[in-house]
Amino acid sequence: MSSSPDQRRFARIPFDAMARLSNSAGMWHCQVIDTSLKGMLVRRPENWIARIGEPFLVELILDNHEVCIRMEASVAHLGQARVGLRCEHIDLDGIAHLRRLVELNLGDPTLLERELAALS
Repeated sequence: MSSSPDQRRFARIPFDAMARLSNSAGMWHCQVIDTSLKGMLVRRPENWIARIGEPFLVELILDNHEVCIRMEASVAHLGQARVGLRCEHIDLDGIAHLRRLVELNLGDPTLLERELAALS
């Protein structure tokens, strides 16, 4: 059974920003394609080798470097040009910033509350 975009539990918000991926092997910069309350899709960094399930620290830089959302994530899926990252842990400040970002882009408080309920 394949998962189509209509079956997703979390709305994906198109988002043009840079992120840093890091782990014990190094640090890579990548372009964010979209984000949600449960993870993000990024362009695959050059010379980047990873496996499904591999953990990374993801830092999403916002507002001219004044805000940084940090999350512990794992690789959910890999493609030639894109990488799906699943959020495994995010601190309270990070989730507050991410919630605000999603809220501004969804435009419907009911949808936001449904997504927040799905997280717990």
